[in-house]
Amino acid sequence: MADYTLYCLAQSGNSYKVALLLELAGAKWAPRFVDMFNGEARTAAYREINVMGEVPVLEHGDLRLSQSGVILDYLVEQLGQFGPANNEERREILRWILFDNHKFTSYMATYRFMRNFAPTAADPKVMEMLRTRAEAAWKILDTHLAGRQWVVGNHLTTAEPLWFTLADCISVLVYGELIATEAPERIRANEAVQRAYLGTAIGNTTHA
Repeated sequence: MADYTLYCLAQSGNSYKVALLLELAGAKWAPRFVDMFNGEARTAAYREINVMGEVPVLEHGDLRLSQSGVILDYLVEQLGQFGPANNEERREILRWILFDNHKFTSYMATYRFMRNFAPTAADPKVMEMLRTRAEAAWKILDTHLAGRQWVVGNHLTTAEPLWFTLADCISVLVYGELIATEAPERIRANEAVQRAYLGTAIGNTTHA
């Protein structure tokens, strides 16, 4: 029986962040597919689960959390893995999570949705603006990672799944190629990375 239930869908990068952390930590979790494209998130029943009408949502016992950054922080406390080594790292992780939410999710995720899933074609000028700003954010990340193995500190933290998600899932679908660092090539073959994505896609699997 799963300890955690993740409301999610495979097309959601924010869902994948949480699924990946659960897999890497070896947690017992089960995905619960949310049919966003057919309006489930707008229903009264789902708004009882998450008033924001979004994924991911994590259920753990009687607790229910939304927003991927909050969920990742909670899982660090519960699982005792991938957290900061000190207060300085804690603040740095938060800094990059906020950067991700503001620069990547707002620009790249919007671009990805409008290009791949929107029912009508978007204004080319809007698409170019989104792409330009997303690429500027990638350059900031590339500069930060120059000569570094990890986004924060010298070990895997909750800042890292943000980039696994964006580089491996989103840039491939948007651009047809990897435009950031070589990190996605190193992690794509990882079985936990694959299971995390399949978990959000299949929606009926309990992970070990």
